[in-house]
Formats: sequence, C-alpha cells, structure tokens
Amino acid sequence: MGRVALVTGGTRGIGEAICTTLKNKGYTVIANYAGNDDAAAAFSERTGIPTEKFDVSDFGLVQSAIAKINENYGPVDILINNAGITRDGTMHRMSFENWDAVIQTNLASCFNTSKAVIESMRERNFGRIINVGSVNGQAGQYGQVNYAAAKSGIHGFTKALALENAAKGITVNAIAPGYVDTDMVRAVPEDVLVKIIKTIPVGRLGRPEDIANSVAFLVDDESSFITGSTLSINGGQHMY
Repeated sequence: MGRVALVTGGTRGIGEAICTTLKNKGYTVIANYAGNDDAAAAFSERTGIPTEKFDVSDFGLVQSAIAKINENYGPVDILINNAGITRDGTMHRMSFENWDAVIQTNLASCFNTSKAVIESMRERNFGRIINVGSVNGQAGQYGQVNYAAAKSGIHGFTKALALENAAKGITVNAIAPGYVDTDMVRAVPEDVLVKIIKTIPVGRLGRPEDIANSVAFLVDDESSFITGSTLSINGGQHMY
C-alpha cells in the first residue's frame, strides 16, 4: 500500500484529475465529497477510488471523518485541500450567507483538515499539504469578494503553516489555477468565456491534468526542498 492521500472535493473536475493522477503513481487515494451521492458513486465505479462523504466546513465532522480514514487506510500522508464553491455577487448585493458559505468551505476547511492531520504528520516526520488557491485570489475578480478573499487567505495560510512545520519534514504549498476546463467554467456564458480565453497568453483554458501534474510534482519525495510556495498555473494570464 502506497502513501495515503486525501483529496477534498475529489470526485469531479480538478479533484478527479488529482485523484486519478496520484492513484496512477501508486498512492492510496481517498476522495472526499460533500453531497452528490450519484456523482460520487459514478466516480468510484469509473476510477476504483473510494470516497468519504463529509462537509469540510464542519470542524467536528472533519475530525471524526479523518480519524475514520486513518483507521481504515492508515494515517494521511498527503492532504490536498481542493474543495471549493462559488456564490458570486457584487459586495452591495451579497448576503452574509453567501459570504460565509464561501469563506467556510474554501478557507476554514483548510484549517479543519490540516488540524486533523498535522499532529500525526509531525510524529512521523513526513507530510505533504497542498492547498488549491486561485488566480482570482492573486489578482481579484469583479463579483467575487468572498471567493477572492478565501483564496487569497489560502496563500497566507500556506506560508504560515509551512514555516511552522518545515523542521518536521512537512511541506506545505499552494497552487493557483487559472481558468480550467471544468463544469464550473463551462457554465460561464459562451461570449464571456471567449473574452476570458483572449486574456490567456497560451490561448486556451487549462486542463484538469495541468493542475494534477503539478500536485504530483509537489507531493513527490524529491520535492522536499519546496515549501511555502505558490505555483501559478494560469497560462500566463497573471504573472505574480
């Protein structure tokens, strides 16, 4: 059995690509999901990767769920904080509920999951934590004060956690994807999507595999000297 990797939001889009890439490299992968049982079942049938259903924004649920994963599969060696949602709207029209939902799911979840694995990683002097930020957390985006704040917060969280645990063999890094060809991006109106692609120097949307391959690089044993970094994967759209 290879090292154990937990991928939150792992059953669709970028998460699925990360899961399958890590599995193909010999890791024991568990995919978390929040609510779509049919999609999770289809994912497991398609990939052979087990799933665990829990809400990453709920601290207590996360602690108990990861304790169960540790018992069933072994301690989590690799944590990929990929789960995220959008609730877009300009500030003057945004409800507190839509602000809070995005902050809790996208940012607070990184604390919840990391808290559940960090002591075990420190005891074993090994760990890999990858937090998925966003180009919109680096550059900002109209109508996304909640999402941009959460993703920007991930980048600061990553640096601080990396500093705290570097001496314990634990690396903590972030990746900041640009616009990637997923269901979320495909839902953007076609005329808007055309305009977005025109702002990407390489002339296309990213592929989920572009993100997954970078994750595989950062969690590898040979990447142990990389920590506290944010890897921007956006086709040159924003150079930060």
